[in-house]
Amino acid sequence: MTRLLRFIPLLLLALPLIEIALFILVGRAIGVLPTLGLVILAVVVGGFVLRQQGLGVLNRMRTNMQTGTLPGQTLFDGMALALAAVFLIIPGFLGDFVAILLLLPPVRAWLYKTLTRNVTVVETTTSYRRASPADPTPPHLNGPGTIDLDDDDWQRK
Repeated sequence: MTRLLRFIPLLLLALPLIEIALFILVGRAIGVLPTLGLVILAVVVGGFVLRQQGLGVLNRMRTNMQTGTLPGQTLFDGMALALAAVFLIIPGFLGDFVAILLLLPPVRAWLYKTLTRNVTVVETTTSYRRASPADPTPPHLNGPGTIDLDDDDWQRK
C-alpha cells in the first residue's frame, strides 16, 4: 500500500498533462470550436447529473432508513455519482470518460463489491437516557461538580 502511495504525486502531475494532450488530439481531429462545445456540453450534463442523481440518492437513502436497512450501497452510489458529476464539470476528456464509467450502474456495483470485499459492517444502536416526568432535571446535572445559579447570579458579557 505504501508503494502505491508514492505514485500519487506523480499521478497528480501526469493527469493534467494527459488532459492537455487529449485536448490537443481532439482539437486536431474535430477542430477547436467543436472541442470547446464538447467541454461546455460536459459541464452542463455534469450539473444536470449532479442535480438529478443527487435527489434520487436522497430518496433511496430515506427509503433505506425507513425500512431499517443499512444504506451502504446507496451511500456509495451517491458518492460515485457526485464524483462523476464533478469529473463532468471539470474540463477534460479523461475525466469525462471516468465520469461516464461511474454513471454506469454495473461499474458502480463492481467498484462497491471490490472496495468492500474485506470490510465488515457492524450495525450498532444507541439508546438515550431520559429523565422521568417526576424529576425533570437530568441526572448528570445533580452531581458534585454542578453549580446552580439563579438568574440574578450571572450576567452575559
